[in-house]
Amino acid sequence: MPRAAVEDNERMNLRIPAEVKAKLVRAAALKHTDLTSFVTQTALREAEAVIEEAESFKASRRDFTRIMTLLESPPKANDRLAAAIRALPESL
Repeated sequence: MPRAAVEDNERMNLRIPAEVKAKLVRAAALKHTDLTSFVTQTALREAEAVIEEAESFKASRRDFTRIMTLLESPPKANDRLAAAIRALPESL
C-alpha cells in the first residue's frame, strides 16, 4: 500500500514538464482562477472520487435484497463456522 506523505506545512512542490504547466495555466485562466486553486480543486475532486470508490460498496437490487434477507434471518452456523467462532480470542 502506498504511503501518504504528511508534512507540517501547507506547501507542496511538483516538478512537471513546461508544456504540462502551460496547459494547466491555460485551463486555470479559462476557469477564471489561479493555478493553485485550479490544481487544488481538480486534484481534490479526483481524490474524493478515489476515496469514495475505495470505501464504498455497491450491490445490485437483487444482491441488496439477498443481503438484507440474510441480515434479518441469518442461517444457522455450520460446524466449521461454530468451531472458528469458538477459536476466536475473547477480544479482538
